[in-house]
Amino acid sequence: MIAPISVRLDDNVRATLEAEAKDRGIGLATLLRQLAADAAREVRRKRIRAQSEAVGRYVAENPEAREFYEFWGTPTTDPG
Repeated sequence: MIAPISVRLDDNVRATLEAEAKDRGIGLATLLRQLAADAAREVRRKRIRAQSEAVGRYVAENPEAREFYEFWGTPTTDPG
């Protein structure tokens, strides 16, 4: 779902962003959408990394979890 938003920019910020948009051959709104999408992707990546780090810490500190990963976490060529 796409919903419009309103953003207030000071004159210097707007001029800088308009110049960047012009250099890229796109409109200001398109540039702002691209910047927002890039920032959202980075936020998601940071969250995923933080969650992965938390799992790693838990496994490192918990013998039961470590045993689980040692048993299930490494694929082998042994069929049975």
